[in-house]
Amino acid sequence: MLTTSVAPVTTSAAERPKRMFEPPYPYGTVQAKAPAVTDGMVPVVTHIQTDKPYVFITIDDGAVQHPKARDLMIEAGVWPSVFLNTKYAEGHKDYFKQLPVTVHSHTTSHPNLQGKGLEFQKHEICGNADFLASEYGKRPTLFRPPFGNYDSTTRHAAASCGFKALVNWTAAVNDGRVQFQQGDRLKPGDIVLMHFRTTFVEDFTAFLNRAKQDGLTPVPLEDFLG
Repeated sequence: MLTTSVAPVTTSAAERPKRMFEPPYPYGTVQAKAPAVTDGMVPVVTHIQTDKPYVFITIDDGAVQHPKARDLMIEAGVWPSVFLNTKYAEGHKDYFKQLPVTVHSHTTSHPNLQGKGLEFQKHEICGNADFLASEYGKRPTLFRPPFGNYDSTTRHAAASCGFKALVNWTAAVNDGRVQFQQGDRLKPGDIVLMHFRTTFVEDFTAFLNRAKQDGLTPVPLEDFLG
């Protein structure tokens, strides 16, 4: 897991450029705990229970290292959680380390895990965790299965690899549009999925605008699964 800290600001509040979202609390401080691992299986988290107007943006894979990603995140004041594959992230450590993000696990080669044997799933999940720990200096704590597909074996494998939770989503951004699983707006506690694609600017901007329109502030997912 990689957490990128923002350097202390030395200018006065009046001199600082206003970000789209200002932190509602000091980021990096635990606001809520992840559900417990029970019966050797990680909990599945698709939504965060909160009475605050918070929403969570997560970005998968790492296939396209868009040059504008860092500036967009910093200008917006938004620190996403990213779930990286070994096959896409390998060789791009410098790119991901300069982003204001926390890095988590998304398997080694992005297979559909559902229905696969325990050893296969552990190889994909633990292997990716080992790679990310080596690259970024800290082992990831959250896991997302490719395509959102998992079974009880996946949950057992993730627990044995040291993960706290399996994270899916309640809304997604594709081709510059936010798509909802239910309803027509983002709700407090929603976890939003997007990807590192050539449409990164359009997708991230669509998420920012939708969150603002729906009266929500994007905050780090890790703070609520501490």
